[in-house]
Amino acid sequence: MTRLHASTLSAPPPPGFPTLTQPLAPDDLAAALRTFSRSYYAIHPFHSLMHDGRLTRRQLEGWVANRLAYQRAIPRKDAAIISNCPDADVRRVWLQRIIDHDGTEPGTGGIEMWIRLGEAIGVPRDEMEDERHVLPGVRFAAEAYVTFCKTKPWIDAVASSLTELFAPDLMRQRIAAFPRHYPWIRPEALDYFNSRLVQAPRDSQQGLGLVLTHCTTVELQRRAFEALAFKLEMLWVMIDTIHHAYREP
Repeated sequence: MTRLHASTLSAPPPPGFPTLTQPLAPDDLAAALRTFSRSYYAIHPFHSLMHDGRLTRRQLEGWVANRLAYQRAIPRKDAAIISNCPDADVRRVWLQRIIDHDGTEPGTGGIEMWIRLGEAIGVPRDEMEDERHVLPGVRFAAEAYVTFCKTKPWIDAVASSLTELFAPDLMRQRIAAFPRHYPWIRPEALDYFNSRLVQAPRDSQQGLGLVLTHCTTVELQRRAFEALAFKLEMLWVMIDTIHHAYREP
């Protein structure tokens, strides 16, 4: 049997769970959560291909069509967090996330912007909207995230959202890469990425503040780390499924 070396395997680097014998102070907890960026799916080979301009049109189409399932899961998981949260102040703040993705009327919001990106890349609107191209693994991962937020305590679900701490750098890479390597995509089609440069920092600071305020015991902090690790694995599963399904010779 041929033995595989670690360098030939494709799992993400595992996040570094701190050993907790007592609760971390807020600044230390925030720093520990930020170290999980090393497991963020931005480092997946598919994103390297994207940012280097080495994706084919078919690969871009597969990516944008599949990601819609995740985009549509986001306001549903946020609604689940709101439904589980007993604090009206938190609910009022968290509601903005649903508005950001669903918009205030038809034709507005992040999901609509993502569909327009799909159209610009080459996937017809009807094929985006009916999700005919969504792979089972991608749908399973997106639904697992919704289920997590429905069934876990609300603060655990908030902690899982902290991948937003790492998102702005990825958005900036995409905004730089697309005009350089895929100039046939209209600049206005990148509106979703630009919107996340504003929304993700705002949302991540809100989420981080809630975790630092409410996760003040060893058990709650351990659960926060586990929730963030779950979300990182979910994102990795999604991009890995797309990567292998649309791999080119």
